[in-house]
Amino acid sequence: MSDHAPLRLRYDEGCLAAHALNVVGDRWALLVVRELMLVPKRFQMIRAGLPGVTAAVLTQRLAQLQAADVLRHDKALGVYALTASGQGLMPVLQAMCRWGAAHPGHDPHRFISPTALMISMTAMIDVQAARGLTLRAGFRSGRETFLQDLSDGVLHLSADPDPQAGVMFEGSGNALAAAIYGPRRVGQAPGVAIQGDLGLAQSYVDLFRLR
Repeated sequence: MSDHAPLRLRYDEGCLAAHALNVVGDRWALLVVRELMLVPKRFQMIRAGLPGVTAAVLTQRLAQLQAADVLRHDKALGVYALTASGQGLMPVLQAMCRWGAAHPGHDPHRFISPTALMISMTAMIDVQAARGLTLRAGFRSGRETFLQDLSDGVLHLSADPDPQAGVMFEGSGNALAAAIYGPRRVGQAPGVAIQGDLGLAQSYVDLFRLR
């Protein structure tokens, strides 16, 4: 916590889970963290990944997370970036993806941000099937580009302005999600352009399962 920003109690308990929720338990807070997990962003770029949030609420959440030392605001550059504490929430987001995939009621037709999809892929990869494989895959969705570097079952994810990869996928977050997790062959997924070997692309997306 910052010296000048005492924690606002939502849950008056000594439970560590309650303490964590006091910091990031407000609506939209964890999703703001999600959008900043891979790269610093400006206000409007964050909001583009959270189309349901109002500007006023997003401003409030950013201020709260900054006061809690989860993120920082570089006023000179106009960007928000996670602190080490904020980066430490990556396993929480991954665990929530796995839990959500197993819980009924998920609607993949609702908006999926590109960053949300990338993080979900790190959670939903079949580690056993990926063991022994080495592959680099690139993704482009609007202004956002990512690199996934798979090495012996471990998937490393980063934002990369010019991903150099054996296969490149391009499309909206929802179109890419349908190509990765959907039942169609990857070359038949609507709204997705693929550069590189289609067989390699299919082998790659076969490593990811929602169930």
